[in-house]
Amino acid sequence: MAALILPHHGIVPTIDKTAFIAPNAAIIGDVEIGAESSIWFSCTLRGDVNVIRVGKRTNIQDGTILHVQSYGLGCYVGDDVTVGHAALLHACTLEDRSFVGMQACVMDGAVVETHAMVAAGSLVTPGKRVPAGQLW
Repeated sequence: MAALILPHHGIVPTIDKTAFIAPNAAIIGDVEIGAESSIWFSCTLRGDVNVIRVGKRTNIQDGTILHVQSYGLGCYVGDDVTVGHAALLHACTLEDRSFVGMQACVMDGAVVETHAMVAAGSLVTPGKRVPAGQLW
């Protein structure tokens, strides 16, 4: 069983050859995944109406969903980021070395700064910033 990697409107996902993509992950459209990153089981990364960028050595754990907005907001995940199981990242930015806990939700235009942490089950509402080094 291979991962579901699909083009959308003629744009094919770009995945570094050193990245791990679980067999039942779905990666669709304008998505780039950096070197040594991992996308685990049952994840969906849907770059249908905007871009998704995942940096190097980033770990997107089981059941997580990444999506975008059609009016100017992609989803950007930096280098060395950990995203826990069943999180939802919607049109947001996670800076390098940030952390999002299990079942947390980071919404449109929100930014999780470097070394910041979003606790499991937390909601970061649209447009909020989690300052560097802080726990939300």
